[in-house]
Amino acid sequence: MNDSNYYIHESSIVDNDVKIGDNTKIWHFSHIQSGAVIGANCSLGQNVNISNNVTLGDGVKVQNNVSIYEGVTIEDYVFCGPSCVFTNDLTPRSRYPKNHKYLPTVIRHDATLGANCTIVCGHEIGHHATIAAGAVVTCDVKPHALMAGVPAKQIGWVCECGQVLDLAENGKYICPDCGHSYSKENNCLSEN
Repeated sequence: MNDSNYYIHESSIVDNDVKIGDNTKIWHFSHIQSGAVIGANCSLGQNVNISNNVTLGDGVKVQNNVSIYEGVTIEDYVFCGPSCVFTNDLTPRSRYPKNHKYLPTVIRHDATLGANCTIVCGHEIGHHATIAAGAVVTCDVKPHALMAGVPAKQIGWVCECGQVLDLAENGKYICPDCGHSYSKENNCLSEN
């Protein structure tokens, strides 16, 4: 750690006008661009790019080879798996730049984005949702939803601890690991 209470590997580049929270670690060959805000206790792996004006909350883990583009907001304790992909333009053309008019994408707290998944811009991933490895998200995702496939479809529900929930005989969803219980109302989960 340095006197600023965060660690930046010497091979990484941090532009001017960047805010980095305490105990955050930025590893090899990463680039943090102007206007980025990174919370406390984050970990950014090797070869991570955080674009202009991106916000990461506290406790975010970004694994190797992830680029988070302008227009993306990531809340607290989100896990971004290796090589997951974000977009910010539905109709990209090299000849016709968008001049920073990007579609916003929001990843709510405690969500998990699996390795090599793609999050198409303009959508919200709900809190505690899990996106399976390799999935391509083209719609909003409900809190606690488990999404898989291309395009991604909901295949189940997950607990706040990340475990896939089992449907009990009483119609409630029970976590086999931590025992949390959830009820389904209006096609959404709420904890009992």
